[in-house]
Amino acid sequence: MAPRGHSADDVARTALRILDDHGLPDLSMRRLAGALDVQPSALYWHFPNKQALLAELSDRIVGRMSSGPATDLAREAHALRDALLAWRDGAEVVSSTLAMGLGSSLAHDRLAAALTAAGFDADTARRGATTVLHYVLGFVWHEQQRLQYDSAGAREGASGLETDDFDFGLDLIAAGLHARRRV
Repeated sequence: MAPRGHSADDVARTALRILDDHGLPDLSMRRLAGALDVQPSALYWHFPNKQALLAELSDRIVGRMSSGPATDLAREAHALRDALLAWRDGAEVVSSTLAMGLGSSLAHDRLAAALTAAGFDADTARRGATTVLHYVLGFVWHEQQRLQYDSAGAREGASGLETDDFDFGLDLIAAGLHARRRV
């Protein structure tokens, strides 16, 4: 029997709302249970532990990037960046989930597909996708940290990271991949 009629979707949607409102450090099972008006143990009906819940949140965050065939690396990297930026601490949630070997491989798969479509062999596409994935996660994590510091007034007069900076890094990675192919 499911806890008080809450579905796994209800739990995940509420967890995303808490993530967006309070950030990852304050997304606890206790807070989530309180928001759903259930005992914390009731949450384990749908998610055996917090890591499984975070994997579901990661999949939902990254799932925003999926649409159509993946044929362009820059477009896929920007779609991932946009998906991560759509949620407070999105990059941290996705990065920590991937580090634990949990969650969907959608982001990596789409990046690899774009590299394959550009003519790279499977191994280079896989390794290049990993590089771009780590770059995007790191860049967005840094962006999200700056946004939080700015909103708290901790940084004065500092400029944020720009899309041009993001594109510059992507161009460097792409140029490196193309240079390796010519060697």
